[in-house]
Amino acid sequence: MAQILAPSSQWQMRIPKNSALASPMTAKVWSSLLLKQNKKATAKNTARFRVFAAQSENSTVNRLENLLNLDITPYTDKIIAEYIWIGGSGIDLRSKPKTIAKPVEHPSELPKWNYDGSSTGQAPGEDSEVILYPQAIFKDPFRGGNNILVICDSYTPAGEPIPTNKRHRAAEIFSNKKVAVEVPWFGIEQEYTLLQTNVKWPLGWPVGGYPGPQGPYYCGAGADKSFGRDISDAHYKACLYAGINISGTNGEVMPGQWEYQVGPSVGIDAADHIWCSRYILERITEQAGVVLSLDPKPIEGDWNGAGCHTNYSTKRMREDGGYEVIKKAILNLSLRHNEHINAYGEGNERRLTGKHETANINTFSWGVANRGCSIRVGRDTEKKGKGYLEDRRPASNMDPYVVTSLLAETTILWEPTLEAEALAAQKLALKV
Repeated sequence: MAQILAPSSQWQMRIPKNSALASPMTAKVWSSLLLKQNKKATAKNTARFRVFAAQSENSTVNRLENLLNLDITPYTDKIIAEYIWIGGSGIDLRSKPKTIAKPVEHPSELPKWNYDGSSTGQAPGEDSEVILYPQAIFKDPFRGGNNILVICDSYTPAGEPIPTNKRHRAAEIFSNKKVAVEVPWFGIEQEYTLLQTNVKWPLGWPVGGYPGPQGPYYCGAGADKSFGRDISDAHYKACLYAGINISGTNGEVMPGQWEYQVGPSVGIDAADHIWCSRYILERITEQAGVVLSLDPKPIEGDWNGAGCHTNYSTKRMREDGGYEVIKKAILNLSLRHNEHINAYGEGNERRLTGKHETANINTFSWGVANRGCSIRVGRDTEKKGKGYLEDRRPASNMDPYVVTSLLAETTILWEPTLEAEALAAQKLALKV
């Protein structure tokens, strides 16, 4: 992200009872041609049959579309809440809908629910019940009306967080008084790749072949440069409708690859918004018949990988004299480089090679305006003497609960020994 501005106040998304209704997202039904053909009274019998057959098929689509678009608000107070959680791999998203008696404004108004953890790789078959705790709500862009998407985390029936529940630990860190007083802001840049369904090859690429080399695709326009813009635009609008703090989007360096930015957001809110935005993107690509990939290096060779650069600042970093606080944070991050790398996504070693705008995975580095470093500081931050840093190490498949809370823990709560700090400062040429 080019600039950290002010975060939204959406710690927990609240939905006004009398919010204006909007149409849910559905596919367009192209019937104008059929209507024109139907007006041709002098058409031959064979032509009339073809039109009739098309109209019959179209009528079936229309009936389905009408039901999908059905606004139930005038007829019932009940709403549909889509409960969303993270599956056993730590990156797969699962969901199922539940009928709620009336519209809600806060997650605390929603009941806990359960699911079969043995079917998601999160519990044994002989004791498979896992409990969902609602944590954040967003408006549902697919069903519209008062219907909602609900981000949940998972617990045992005894109330213990299951091993794949990374949100629980993140919530503990962000609720720590030392962290809360620093009001940590995050701006997360989520990159992703669109793949053709049957061949799992990037969208727009010739099957089994390659497009022209990188160069014209980044933020490009044109049928030979931009592949999947409709998906990106649909996702952008759906996120705004849902109440996600999405701040922009762009085509990426590798053709068929895109990025969107969420933030700046405060604390755990940033991770909730990223997970919900990923769910919406999964649903949109499902409708479009395209496969979403968060693999950090989907295509080997001279192609950029996919990251999830995380922009970060604390209250003291944003105030006068904040540059010194930023340098101290960089010092701490250098000393815990391995811990961060181990938590920053699967397959990241294929991406962090020291090429294609990355630093080598084994070496920590920082620099001003240098996209080949582990940590980048913007020119504007250097000039003003305050601002934020960008951690360029997280992979596109990273868990935002883990990454955001680890950044806060390392830079606010963790204190290195004076000896380790002095050695690191000398190595990195940091005068703190």
